[in-house]
Amino acid sequence: MLMGPTASGKTDLAMALYDARPCELISVDSALIYKGMDIGTAKPSQPELARYPHHLIDILDPAESYSAADFVDDVQPLIDTALAAGKMPVLVGGTMLYYKALLEGLSPLPKADANVRAEIEREAAEKGWEALHQELGRIDPEAAARIHVNDPQRLSRALEVYRLTGQSLTELTRQPGAPFTYRTVQAAIMPADRVVLRQRIRLRFEQMMAAGFLDEVRRLHQRSDLHAQLPSVRCVGYRQLWAFLDGECSLDEAVEKAIIATGQLAKRQCTWLNGWKWPLLRLETGAPDNLARLLCELDPA
Repeated sequence: MLMGPTASGKTDLAMALYDARPCELISVDSALIYKGMDIGTAKPSQPELARYPHHLIDILDPAESYSAADFVDDVQPLIDTALAAGKMPVLVGGTMLYYKALLEGLSPLPKADANVRAEIEREAAEKGWEALHQELGRIDPEAAARIHVNDPQRLSRALEVYRLTGQSLTELTRQPGAPFTYRTVQAAIMPADRVVLRQRIRLRFEQMMAAGFLDEVRRLHQRSDLHAQLPSVRCVGYRQLWAFLDGECSLDEAVEKAIIATGQLAKRQCTWLNGWKWPLLRLETGAPDNLARLLCELDPA
């Protein structure tokens, strides 16, 4: 598992590992799953993906949602298939919740039910999300306190879980899941200096803008089935440029807000890793011996 904050160099190190060992690269990124969201997610280029294929990239339309449970369901057979073929599965990305869900196991929550979700959507259209939030407050006060009335995706999921099981989301999430049983090498690549990381984030965002990021967001914005509350649109960078296209701020303001938000995301990712409860090989962004150290960890004497 190759983790780290955004812009830390995970992808480059994963590709170097691919050249050094027979392996399968598996993306652990909640933004790279979406088709047509390439520039703003720093998705590997098409030539890079041709040479270094990644699983779980470009698997969903931006109108669709994806959860940690979906990730665990998708990644387990990929790991099994890679191991059966004599290859090393390399999980690379910065969505820490996905790693945690895989390692700890997930609570026994029901899978999404299209009929129940459609029913909830109809009720929301008739009564408003405020009424449904009040309903959640009656059946699951803890979840209602966590979930904002303007977060329809999470609100809908909490109601869906109750209607499918008769148990609240809070009750079910307290039940442990099955932990991951394979031996893992967990590595985190991070700059030693946070200032360097912030500089890398700013430079990368400026490069994204020069590469046509605004046009990418504009194409999404023109779709009638996408809106600002979708998980895809709420991805860092997309959310801020979407607000510009909605006329809520200037382009310069949107860019600066996006850079700040990306820095905040990186800080949260570093916080996750600094509190990581499993053994962690710590690598430094740009260090020349990262691959050698990682290989040594993978192939101990």
